[in-house]
Amino acid sequence: MPGVTLRARLLLAFLAPTLLVLALGGFLLFRASRNVLEQQLGQSLSDVAASVASQVSAERVLSLTADDAKDEGSRTWRSLKKTLEGVQQSAGLKRVLVFDADRRARLDVGGGLPPGAEVPDLLRDALELETVFKGTRTSSQVLFRGSDGAFYKTGYAPMLQDGKVVAVVAVEGNAAFFGPLADLRNAFIGLLLVTLLLLAVAAVGSGQSVSRPLEALVQSAQQIGKGDLSTPVTGEASTVEVQALARELETMRAGLESRDRQLKMMLGGVAHEVKNPLGGIELFSGLLDEELRGDAPNVAEAREHLARIRRELDYLGRIVDDFLAFAREQKVAKAPFDVRRFVTQAVGHLAGEAEGRGVTLRVEVPELKVDADESLVTSALVNLVKNAVQASARGQTVSVVGREDGASVVLEVRDEGSGIPAQVQARIFEPFFTTREKGTGLGLPLARKLVEANGGTLTLASQPGRTVFSLALPRA
Repeated sequence: MPGVTLRARLLLAFLAPTLLVLALGGFLLFRASRNVLEQQLGQSLSDVAASVASQVSAERVLSLTADDAKDEGSRTWRSLKKTLEGVQQSAGLKRVLVFDADRRARLDVGGGLPPGAEVPDLLRDALELETVFKGTRTSSQVLFRGSDGAFYKTGYAPMLQDGKVVAVVAVEGNAAFFGPLADLRNAFIGLLLVTLLLLAVAAVGSGQSVSRPLEALVQSAQQIGKGDLSTPVTGEASTVEVQALARELETMRAGLESRDRQLKMMLGGVAHEVKNPLGGIELFSGLLDEELRGDAPNVAEAREHLARIRRELDYLGRIVDDFLAFAREQKVAKAPFDVRRFVTQAVGHLAGEAEGRGVTLRVEVPELKVDADESLVTSALVNLVKNAVQASARGQTVSVVGREDGASVVLEVRDEGSGIPAQVQARIFEPFFTTREKGTGLGLPLARKLVEANGGTLTLASQPGRTVFSLALPRA
């Protein structure tokens, strides 16, 4: 149902099944009550009919003719009529009728049919008459409405003569239970309406308790969609699911804000870092142009200007490469590999630079295996070892030491340099933060990103004379 609010959906989902269950339950209860009462009424009427059949002589009833009912009536007719009238009054019956096997009236109190007249009302109970003429008392299965608008039911009982059914007594009684039953039905309808009203109030309250936090989350999502990443996702969480949704939305917002902040820092850092070499390139290209325009160009001076321009261009290239490497989404292809071999190869890339600086490289790694992308963690380790070599003085040692730590393998890159100040340690993994004149500030952030992409961690501990970068990777 497009365009329907969550609150309306909850209200409909809550009330519709409740209404259906209550209505169906009420209908079934009403029908069951009516059927029970009809059966009880039919049983009572057939008992009364049987009582009449036992009080009245079949032979005397069958002897009655139309002449017996003329004027004041014969003595037999008056006697039998008086007996039936007494039963009628005492039992509160509408009619007491005795008819023969030909369905002709013999005595009719309340109906007014003379002896010998056909009884058309019997046509509606043909099946019941077949039963009673077989010697079994019964009652009509269907209620009928009288001329007064009330419902009636008929009870039948056989009259026997010499063991044979020769006549039937029929008594019609008012279905007086319909009054209380109608009251019960009306009361149930009233109860149903009150219950629905209370349920509607409860449903509205429940719907609000669920929809209000969701509406707040929708507003937060809309704010995020409009670019507002600084406002935290807040709001009352009514259920565990809404709490989880709010938590995930806040995590998403924080992640987007962090990425946005990093992007701005990267753009600012790139702009700042590019500006200096561009300025140098502009300066030295201008000097080179002046030198070449002179009458007697100084080739050595021109070559020096050209070399400086190339150095600035190389630096620009490193900035672009580092920026692309940091911004690129890393594709990780994990596989188990030997740690000692991997460390030895990574350290070997820096052997020449370390020798040139008079720094000793030492590797102490046992036979271990990790589960990671070897090329990515090699880049991270090379960066760490390179920084350690550059921070070391001649005669000092840079060590790479490996050990097991639970489910991880920890590689420690140690140097004996002057250490990193505490205020610098707090920002050393921030993109574009650097203390070097020609540093891009992306080396350590990229190294941490590569390690974390492999499910590992990169931490720092430093003091004067000892700096340790700890790289932890999942053990294979």
